Order: sequence, then structure tokens, then C-alpha cells
Amino acid sequence: MAREIPKDDTRYIIECIYRGRYAKVSAVDPVTGTEVSIVGDAMRTKKKLERAAVQKLEYVLAKNLERPSKGDFKV
Repeated sequence: MAREIPKDDTRYIIECIYRGRYAKVSAVDPVTGTEVSIVGDAMRTKKKLERAAVQKLEYVLAKNLERPSKGDFKV
């Protein structure tokens, strides 16, 4: 199933959890269920941490589009 990667952050679910000096940010693509996480400095702005997580998610989504899933192999 071919899928385009959204060009804006509004199509992702983002969660930020702060623990002391660190922040864990998770980003989820609701269409594919793909989830990634990053850990960063809690002193960074929330926007920068979210952007880093979204960039990682977009990278993973692009990689997943390059390789076929198990059911896509043709003999």
C-alpha cells in the first residue's frame, strides 16, 4: 500500500514526558501505527523536542516505504 508522508506535524500524535533533566518525546503516525521516541534535554523548548521526534518518525516512515512488507513479495 503506497502512502505519502504528511508534510505537517498536525497529523501525528505527540507525547512529552519530563523526568528531571530529561524529556522523552514519542511521535506516532495514526495511519500506520508507527511509533518512535527520542530522549532529550528538558531545557530545550518543547517545539524543538517535538520537531526532533517528528523528523525521526518521518525518517522511519520513509525507510518503511522503501522496503516491501512481508506480503508484498512476488514470485
